[in-house]
Amino acid sequence: MSQEIEKIKCLIIGSGPAGYTAAIYAARANMKPVMYMGMQPGGQLTTTNEVENFPGYPDGVTGPEMMVQLQKQAERFETDVRNGWVTKVDFSGDVHKVWVDETKELHCETVIIATGATAKYLNIPSEQKYLAAGGGVSACAVCDGFFYRNQETVIVGAGDSACEEAHYLSNICSKVTMLVRSEKFRASQIMENRVKNTPNIEILFNTETVEVLGENDLVTGVKVKNTKTNEEKTIPCTGFFLAIGHKPNTDVFKPYIETDEVGYIKNIPGTSKTNVAGVFVSGDAADKTYRQAITAAGTGCMAALDAERYLASKH
Repeated sequence: MSQEIEKIKCLIIGSGPAGYTAAIYAARANMKPVMYMGMQPGGQLTTTNEVENFPGYPDGVTGPEMMVQLQKQAERFETDVRNGWVTKVDFSGDVHKVWVDETKELHCETVIIATGATAKYLNIPSEQKYLAAGGGVSACAVCDGFFYRNQETVIVGAGDSACEEAHYLSNICSKVTMLVRSEKFRASQIMENRVKNTPNIEILFNTETVEVLGENDLVTGVKVKNTKTNEEKTIPCTGFFLAIGHKPNTDVFKPYIETDEVGYIKNIPGTSKTNVAGVFVSGDAADKTYRQAITAAGTGCMAALDAERYLASKH
């Protein structure tokens, strides 16, 4: 027996800073937004212990606490916030069709994609333990590097973003050790030269992580192995950073929405518009450069304004 199709003026998919900001703007514009929170309600920020770089929080705030406040603000303006995730879409016609949890069918006038991206981890038990504890494992040096000022840190990665984050940490931390799995960088020459010429960055090639070490939920070091000699050693550190890439959560949209080779959604520059009229993108689903809560929130605002103008042009 098929369920009744629900008609929605503005559907927001995802519930991080981008999704909630879009919801606040859309609701205030009387677009009656419906939000589906997705598989990780609150997005990546729910894995962040302290947020100190979001304006308006002079004493800082935890990631989960900020998400609760954003949800309350969106609901205050009567955003319909729901559990569930989008399992299929059909953007081939004038009506944007979306299926939630493989059963419920929605017909939407506008869709705002705010599904974010997921940081890649090594997925070794000790790494996940200290990530969950919030005691020293992070996938964002710009977000969390400040907490390790004048301390020793380790960063894993070999590309441009790893070099960029290592260089960022080198200005804050007393020492940064880079672990590169192969015998050379994947980064551009200019980025490689920058880290090689920074005195407090040590680069270990042919080196992979065996275990993250710690006491009482706090990281104290990393056990590593040289892949050529099999020699193991321990590097003391208080912060362990991953810079091995992100995967944008966009697979479900790929039959209809243009993405780059990694999966980031392509938007028309200076807007939140995608290649499908009436479908907009915000946050880390499209942003591989900045990936900050504040930039995600800004693009959430843009998406809601673009959606509002789109609806106005149709009526």
